[in-house]
Amino acid sequence: MKEIFGSSGSPGGPPAPAALAAKVRTLAPSMTRSMQRVAEAVAGDPAGCAALTVTGLAELTGTSEATVVRTARLLGYPGYRDLRLALAGLAAQQQSGRAPAITTDIAVDDPISDVVAKLAYDEQQTLADTAAGLDTVQLGAAVTAAATARRIDVYGIGASGLVAQDLAQKLLRIGLIAHAHSDPHLAVTNAVQLRAGDVAIAITHSGSTGDVIEPLRVAFERGATTVAITGRPAGAVTQYADHVLTTSTARESELRPAAMSSRTSQLLVVDCLFVGVAQRTYDTAGPALAASYEALAHRHR
Repeated sequence: MKEIFGSSGSPGGPPAPAALAAKVRTLAPSMTRSMQRVAEAVAGDPAGCAALTVTGLAELTGTSEATVVRTARLLGYPGYRDLRLALAGLAAQQQSGRAPAITTDIAVDDPISDVVAKLAYDEQQTLADTAAGLDTVQLGAAVTAAATARRIDVYGIGASGLVAQDLAQKLLRIGLIAHAHSDPHLAVTNAVQLRAGDVAIAITHSGSTGDVIEPLRVAFERGATTVAITGRPAGAVTQYADHVLTTSTARESELRPAAMSSRTSQLLVVDCLFVGVAQRTYDTAGPALAASYEALAHRHR
């Protein structure tokens, strides 16, 4: 697996303040409970935590100084001092009139107008978090590989399978050979046929979906360029990925499973990937897209 860069695009660089809250939401589910308390505290009250020493934050969260430092490093900062500086920057941004990072969950008895407002806010936050945390260096490398690929295979199961179909359809319309596979047996059967010059893309929010990891592993071993689109940058799928594109998700609740918000962020990454490929192949993509429009136009009259 290639090194996962920070949102600034520099290897090992700490995330910018705007990306901090997004990174907390993305990584929190994979943290220990004590580290989650630290992460939730800094995301929920950046101004208050920025004023605390490492000892003070440890006492506030009922953890240890070592846990605070480990959390800071997991979030991409060399140490707690760097995290405090980012918290101060995030607090300043929020005080300048930006929307708060926390929203309320949907309740069973919420009126439909509140449901619409809350879902809209969460969708906006999810997209903003994904954009802030998306590594444009990794994205650019994935675009380059896909734009010159002999063939592109996309793997996804369930909600991620719908996103895989969306990407494959878009690529087909600009003249590329692309197929989405949601059947795990067919996915592996097709992955065996890949070689250097081909691209395999795995879409899995959890990063641990075996039916998606297996064909990506086969493609990786066959020499294809591999890409993982996942909400867990340390997930098992990334060990077979040359390029990792990280997505974000809103908080899961009883009435809003993770699949809903994860699909939103996956679609954004897929669109970014597609547009990048279309730009790189514009001379051939433009005519191919026009031809597909013409071929389908009579069906929409």
